[in-house]
This record gives sequence, C-alpha cells and structure tokens, in this order.
Amino acid sequence: MEKLLIIAPLVFGYILDLIIGDPDNWPHPIRVFGNAIAAGDKIFNKNSSRFLKGMLLAIGLCILTFSLFYFLNEILLTINAWLFIAVNSIWVWYGLANNTLISEGRNVFLVLEKEGLEAGRKQLSRIVGRDTSQLTARQIRIAVFETMSENLSDGVIAPLFFYAIGGVPAMMVYKMINTMDSMIGYRSDKYEQFGKFAARLDDVANFIPARITALLMVIVAGNYRVLQFVFKYGNRHKSPNSGYPESALAGILDCRFGGPNVYHGKWVDKPFIGENDRIIEPGEIREVTWINQKTCFLMILMIVVFYSLLG
Repeated sequence: MEKLLIIAPLVFGYILDLIIGDPDNWPHPIRVFGNAIAAGDKIFNKNSSRFLKGMLLAIGLCILTFSLFYFLNEILLTINAWLFIAVNSIWVWYGLANNTLISEGRNVFLVLEKEGLEAGRKQLSRIVGRDTSQLTARQIRIAVFETMSENLSDGVIAPLFFYAIGGVPAMMVYKMINTMDSMIGYRSDKYEQFGKFAARLDDVANFIPARITALLMVIVAGNYRVLQFVFKYGNRHKSPNSGYPESALAGILDCRFGGPNVYHGKWVDKPFIGENDRIIEPGEIREVTWINQKTCFLMILMIVVFYSLLG
C-alpha cells in the first residue's frame, strides 16, 4: 500500500494535468503562495538588514509550507488511504505545469500566424519577462522555445524530482521556492538584497533537475550527439541552470538561442547558445511540444518504475 500512496497520486495528477491543464480563475495553491510572499515583501522589505529579513522570510515560508502539507497528509492517512490518494492527486496536478506550458507556447505561435506581429508580441508577454515590444517574428518563436525548455525544468521536471524525494510536501516546498524567485528574485534596487537568498535557494533547488531535464530531452530526441552540445553550451547562460535545457533544445533543433535582450527595463547581455542562426519555422512548435510531452512522461515513468522496484 505504501508504494500505491506514492505512485497513484503521481499518475492521477499527471492524467489530470494532461486532460485539464491549469484553467484560468480556478483556485490554486500558487496564488496563496504568492499572496504570502507579497505580504512578507510589504512588511519586511524596508529599512535595514534586508538580506537577513529576506532570508528569514524564505526559510520561514518553506518550513510553513512543508509542515502544512506534511501534517495534512498525516490527518488524511488516519481517515482513509483512498482519501489521501485523491487529495494528493489534486496537489500533484496543481504542482505540474506541463499542459499549461505547452498551451501557452502553442498560443503564441497561433496568434503570431493568425493575427500578426503585434498580437504575437502581446501574447508572448504573458509568458516571458523580457520586453517584447520590438521583437521580430523570428525572435518571438525563439523566445517561446527558450521559455518552453527552461520551464520544462522549472515547471515540470523539478516538481516531479522533489515529489520523488519527499512526496507532496517536498513538491510544494519547491513550488514555494520557485514562486519566491519569480516574485522577489530580481537584481533590482528593491530586491537586490531582500530577494538574494530566495534567488540563490532557487538556483540550488534547480541544479540537479535542470541537468536531468537536459539528459531526458536528449534521450527522447534519440540524438545522443546533442550531449556534446549541452556540455559545450550548458554553462554559457547567465543562470547556472537554465542553459542546460535550453542548450538541449537548441542542439536538437540545430538552432541558436540567447543573445542580448531587455528584461524589466534593463539591457541584459546574454551569451548565445549555439551557432546556427537559422529561421525558426512555424511548424516546429509541434516537434517541441512532443519533446516536452515525452520528457514529462519519461520522468513520470522513471519514478513509477523506481518505486515499483523498491522492496
């Protein structure tokens, strides 16, 4: 029964994500996480000792998140194992972002083709932090692929990795860390000190998942020469982790990612990943979609097999 308590929520949550995704305006724990982070930002991000305050806030929210989901699971287990499986399946569904990530990427390509450049820029701005107002159609498509590969790690493989380690409580702690990074992990006057610990914590949390993601992408693509590409370009990204899944996808597609861009009003001189500065065709979104789907499925399968073989 113990194996079932891990495997069943994982499989059911994955199926829910495949079928439903993340509908707009539905209740979501990430919104609760965001509200808690915003409240902490408002209360503590002022005056002196901002790094210490930000560190204590990050640690406190992680402990609170783990404790909440751990004790909730303990209560559910005392009531009924099937209730435990049902509730944890919902948490896994909330923790995964595979369907939403793919849908958002497809929508940018679709809007760009159907409604033109300006509409494509606006659609892209929903999923990236860079300034999209001056991007060409080619740059928009590249931005989509960069985001889909990076968030395949952050929004799919990393949550599954932490689920495999510590179930839903660990998965939700990771989601809290990732949400903190997306809200306060910026190098700006406001967050340089207050958000530094959260940003570094996110780097540590994603170190292994980012590299697992790149390896799984190479496996599902069936092109093992891409590994050389990953070893060559994976560490050229400004982020210690994002370059690995991005370089894997750039190698699979034989194209070039990266380069300078404007993020949150500041010019960021990002290095290039790859050398083939070719045109990205609209139909290539289908290949990238399948890479994401197969990578997610392979990670799920690996976890199921691992726990099935445990004594």
